[in-house]
Amino acid sequence: MEGQVTAPPLSPAEKEVLNAIQEGLPLTRRPFLEVATALGRTEQEVIRVVKALKDKGVIRRIGASFDSQRLGLASTLVAMKVPPQRLEEVAGMVSSYPEVTHNYQRDHHYNLWFALVARDKARIESILDELRRDTGISEMYPLPTLRRFKIRVRFDL
Repeated sequence: MEGQVTAPPLSPAEKEVLNAIQEGLPLTRRPFLEVATALGRTEQEVIRVVKALKDKGVIRRIGASFDSQRLGLASTLVAMKVPPQRLEEVAGMVSSYPEVTHNYQRDHHYNLWFALVARDKARIESILDELRRDTGISEMYPLPTLRRFKIRVRFDL
């Protein structure tokens, strides 16, 4: 498949740390120390492994996940049809908005998808209108959540 990314090989230590942290970190002053203790490793080893995984692009970020609806925010997934030669440019424009949590290329005629979380629906519409104007691309479709099916995902590495 065009544009497919090959995952870097993971060491046993990387797999072990990923398995330990994927469901969250302890809410303590030194969370990596607690993870290290549970794994029989040192805090420095765990931090080194996490940094290496981040440098490889395996970990994009470590941070809180929250339910935007429960916080009173509006959100939507957006599908956009971008000329392939403009994909990098348009993805950069989309990413310039702090309300965009992530965007990614798809192997489809709607080839740029992004998630948008804003203070209200009016702000979402404003951002989409600005993007239509600034990119000249009108084929952009917001796909708001109608019903959420939340499952617990855990990858056993």
